Amino acid sequence: MSGVPYFIDSHCHIDVSDFDSDREEMLARAEAVGVREFVVVGASGSLEQARKTVEFASADPRMHPTVGVHPHEAAKVDPSWWPGLCELAARPEVVAVGETGLDFHYDSSPRQVQIDRFVEHIELAAKLDKAVICHIRDAHPKAMEVLTKHAKGRVRTIIHCFTGTPLEARKYSELGFYVSFSGIVTFKGKSTRPVRESVACVPLDRLLVESDSPYLAPVPQRGKRNEPSFLVDTAGVVATERGLTLEELAAITVANTRVVFGLTSP
Repeated sequence: MSGVPYFIDSHCHIDVSDFDSDREEMLARAEAVGVREFVVVGASGSLEQARKTVEFASADPRMHPTVGVHPHEAAKVDPSWWPGLCELAARPEVVAVGETGLDFHYDSSPRQVQIDRFVEHIELAAKLDKAVICHIRDAHPKAMEVLTKHAKGRVRTIIHCFTGTPLEARKYSELGFYVSFSGIVTFKGKSTRPVRESVACVPLDRLLVESDSPYLAPVPQRGKRNEPSFLVDTAGVVATERGLTLEELAAITVANTRVVFGLTSP
């Protein structure tokens, strides 16, 4: 596609039912603007759902599945099915463990349970030599403590949908972690300004972009169901914050996504 930068959506949930009515059209729209590969992230609370995510993404060479239990669902982890999830994570087509992490905003699962599950996911990623995808909300100090102890120097780590401050972005980068920006970076308001200001604090070789679709559609699509084609709006803001062209930003983030997930070029 001459003239259109090549993007990889480093974090999306395009296997969910929100896209059942128009999934092929959605993928065509993504292709038209250069979003041509997709990391389809597992965020399940059951082994059955994890299997469905892997089966969905494995059927399309443009897609790369991950396996994990979202912190909202951490309390649902059952010893009877955790070994099955570990077996899924070990499959060669699965490119990462997660998303996992800590969400102290909603506290949908008890905090200590979230921490315990987070450590289990990190240790699984270390064992499998795969990346770990981290959802961190209102929990950056504890997350840094856990990640410094268990992931630093051992596991390729992604802080997905970054919602922290420039100082926190700098600290994650100093730990060697990747920091990924979603549509939140395009939002206009006092509360989200620190996210935009954080872009400049992340080294170019640790910078990622994502849609997190169907959630968090960027400006000017805000309020709509998010989809991977909207990633270009997010990338445009990130590029501007770094003084890059869209083409330069695309090349940098694609290279980083391939490294952290171990993806080969098509």
